[in-house]
Amino acid sequence: MGYLLPAEYVQYGLTAETTDDWIMMASALMESYCQRPSLLVTQYVERMRLTAGSQTVRLSYRPLAPAAGATSALVGVQVRYGRPRRGELPDPYRAQIAWAFSVPGSWNALDINSVDINQTTAELTFPMNFLGLDYNEVEVTYTSGLTTIPDAVKIACVQIVKNAQATPAMNIKSNRMDTMQIQYFSSSLIDPQVQALLRPYLAERLG
Repeated sequence: MGYLLPAEYVQYGLTAETTDDWIMMASALMESYCQRPSLLVTQYVERMRLTAGSQTVRLSYRPLAPAAGATSALVGVQVRYGRPRRGELPDPYRAQIAWAFSVPGSWNALDINSVDINQTTAELTFPMNFLGLDYNEVEVTYTSGLTTIPDAVKIACVQIVKNAQATPAMNIKSNRMDTMQIQYFSSSLIDPQVQALLRPYLAERLG
């Protein structure tokens, strides 16, 4: 979708003759740069390993935001306890307890209300296992994105359009933007000003 409405083109510094394809191009570039399918509220699933001795993870996408009709950005949380990884010091006593109860390797749903959420950093802190064991892998389903488009995103969209229109090879009289051409010029279209405006929405960790 476009992050600027046609009625807002002139208000944000574009000419009234600006066509929608420029906005769609700029919006797609912003999503690609931020490494997310949309800047609006979208559901994500992340599976992460917990650092030994820590019960905290930071989600990749911010800001956290509940979907329409929901009260929490968390949709579901699954956790499990596994064998210690290479370099980790196992606790033989706790390991024996875990195996006795067939805990290792099995996923268990966690009550999302028991998870502490830092809305600013998108950091989650999990409670201990009922056997006193730390989890070492989690799978979190959550929603993140914008419920309304802020001025910063609209300004970034406009700046990309202006940068594209100022690039002779892109300022073509065509009804269709060429994807290869857009990607080729993306580094110059997303200038430092645009990068600064989009920084809060960058995915922090992927892969």
